Amino acid sequence: MTASDGASVLLVDDEQDILATLGGYLRRSGLEVHTAGNGAEALQLLESQPVSVIVSDVMMPYLDGRALLRTLREREDWTPVILLTVVGEADERSAALDEGADDYLNKPFAPQELLSRIRAVLRRLQSATQSLGSAQVLVAEHAGGTLKLDRSARRAWNSGSEVTLTPKALTLLEYLMSRPGEVHSRERLLETLWGFEFAVSTRAVDHRIAEIRRSFGDDAAAPTLIETVPGHGYRLAAQVRRG
Repeated sequence: MTASDGASVLLVDDEQDILATLGGYLRRSGLEVHTAGNGAEALQLLESQPVSVIVSDVMMPYLDGRALLRTLREREDWTPVILLTVVGEADERSAALDEGADDYLNKPFAPQELLSRIRAVLRRLQSATQSLGSAQVLVAEHAGGTLKLDRSARRAWNSGSEVTLTPKALTLLEYLMSRPGEVHSRERLLETLWGFEFAVSTRAVDHRIAEIRRSFGDDAAAPTLIETVPGHGYRLAAQVRRG
């Protein structure tokens, strides 16, 4: 069984031939496929039909792929999004990452490559909801309070008060808490948690670090939870124990 078995994908493109060709291939590969002709149609469909992954063209009428992505993230909808475009410039990839895209695929591409990207996103989604070690609950003491993370429930608390984090920030926090004291470069975090294997200029990691610090009262100027190691990356400075 693969990561895509039983999963659903929303394919968004204004070209019916592409919807028919890619949709048919993905269905034959074990995915449940829904289609929309533009971002506006996609948003309407998502109101009644949640999906596992969204694959969207960028250049479309009414509401393009980037606008669709921004709208979803503004609504705090963190369904994974893979953007398709004929533009392959580094700044386009960086902008997509910063806006919350999970992957970026340049046209033209082979259907097999898209399927591989979808499966990779689904594997990361599965790993984010599974334990990375034997402890279900992790606890860390820091100047801002007592951080408690329940891995299986995907919930976090600070000194008894629940803290709401975006899914990516929660996954990043779990990754750092399971490896206290280790230094992790931005590139390593992007590759491991975002799934990007190429060097890009993006502040996606920094934004999520800032979110974690803000949520747990960790002073960036004198952090006791997550430290910045100049020229190297980040590390969890607090001691971590089983809950």
